[in-house]
Amino acid sequence: MANDQENLLKKVISHAKEYGFVFPSSEIYDGLSAVYDYGQNGVELKNNIKEYWWKFMTQMHDNIVGIDAAIFMHPTVWKASGHVDAFNDPMIDNKDSKKRYRADVLVEDAIGKMEEKIEKEIEKAAKRFGESFDKKMFSETNPRVLEYKKKVDEANERLKNAMTGNDMVAMKQLIVDLEINDPISGTKNWTDVRQFNLMFSTEMGSIAEDANKIYLRPETAQGIFVNFLNVQKTGRMKIPFGIAQIGKAFRNEIVARQFIFRMREFEQMEMQYFVKPGTEMEAYEFWKAKRMKWHQALGLGTENYRFHDHLNLAHYANAACDIQFNFPMGFKELEGIHSRTDFDLKSHEKFSGKKLQYFDTESNQSYVPYVVETSVGLDRLFLSILSNSYKEEKLVPKNIGTDGEEGNERVVLSIPAALAPYKIAVLPLVKKDGLDEKAKSVVDQLKSTFRCYYEEKDTIGRRYRRMDAIGTPYCITIDHQTLQDNTVTLRDRDTMKQERVAIQSLKEKIGESVSMIKLLQSI
Repeated sequence: MANDQENLLKKVISHAKEYGFVFPSSEIYDGLSAVYDYGQNGVELKNNIKEYWWKFMTQMHDNIVGIDAAIFMHPTVWKASGHVDAFNDPMIDNKDSKKRYRADVLVEDAIGKMEEKIEKEIEKAAKRFGESFDKKMFSETNPRVLEYKKKVDEANERLKNAMTGNDMVAMKQLIVDLEINDPISGTKNWTDVRQFNLMFSTEMGSIAEDANKIYLRPETAQGIFVNFLNVQKTGRMKIPFGIAQIGKAFRNEIVARQFIFRMREFEQMEMQYFVKPGTEMEAYEFWKAKRMKWHQALGLGTENYRFHDHLNLAHYANAACDIQFNFPMGFKELEGIHSRTDFDLKSHEKFSGKKLQYFDTESNQSYVPYVVETSVGLDRLFLSILSNSYKEEKLVPKNIGTDGEEGNERVVLSIPAALAPYKIAVLPLVKKDGLDEKAKSVVDQLKSTFRCYYEEKDTIGRRYRRMDAIGTPYCITIDHQTLQDNTVTLRDRDTMKQERVAIQSLKEKIGESVSMIKLLQSI
């Protein structure tokens, strides 16, 4: 990670704590590794993100419904899903730095660097040849590019074979052959690769001797699969239909780092879409497009998203890709879209002895549906919004020292307005002359529609800066003119422009730009 990117992540982490978005868990006891608490502003942003996803899934689609399954499930669920036997990460240690890494991630990063070299060769050639440059021909004929491509293909093939064959010796050899250095010590002094199961286990039962070993769920999807028939029958659902769920999941990540990007306790927003066998690829492409559009509607920049197809498919999948986002640590997975075939329902049929089939009245036959899954990490989505919204701005002279603005620079969170923790800050210019009472009456008029922040301490300029720092789209300043003509100063967070607005027109004026409905309609 480049220094400026590392610095951005550090600044985001510091800002998140200072302004009540994210705190280290149990901080007064020196914290708990890779576990975080969401503060007063963080929980509001998180809830708004949930609402945006939930309404898009269940309100904007008439064939998708939601459930909330329990975290604890019968232990056989995890046998059927494959998690007991195969939910492992291949880990490797560097003997000099004493740091532990996921072996497959080290290989993927090395492959990524080779792919970057290919792009650099193409960029250099494009500059050299100008308009006459034929990218396709150059890529297919240039010896250096072809050599890199051959290495990339070979590495991908070996990685795939090692992962699917659970061959940790081959994985270690691949790391050796690619001459991968430890990012910290710079050495190649590696241990063997070993598998670690990522599930947390606990015991259920009043007497320890009689206790059953159960697990904290490592994903929310299985709660949907075991309830497939319950929802289908009670909801009279016809295929294709989806079941959505937002909930906590738990993974004992050996390498948990990069703030809230990889945690041991996290939240998923998943939707399982049940389709007729043979139509899954059509549904897969449909949801790829839909989900990308949903992300891009937030306005964080289309260039910050890309699809990444999986070369190493899970044993149950016939197609899989990630929507990656340009985080401070580079492009990383934000959401997974998978065509899971009929693996899950068939496996639960086998282990439970119960039929999990859909009777199709049109074809007069029963079948086990195929599943297309969309799964987005809520915490990662939170981080994508927070890190992309964080801006340090130098102020142009006309904004300094006028209309209450203060200082030569500001830190602003340009959070999408519909997701911002507070939509409006109501600020009396001074706490006297009846301005505070008038400001409180404005809050009373607006608080049933918008989440309002009221503050009367400090200079107006400092209060503006605080509101910028937590991402509040609008500040309403109550001054002496307000008492005369019932108008207020409305300040826009992003442009810092101020205008006089009548109190009675505030709802309409602000409502459209902070509207969740408008955001959903734009997809």
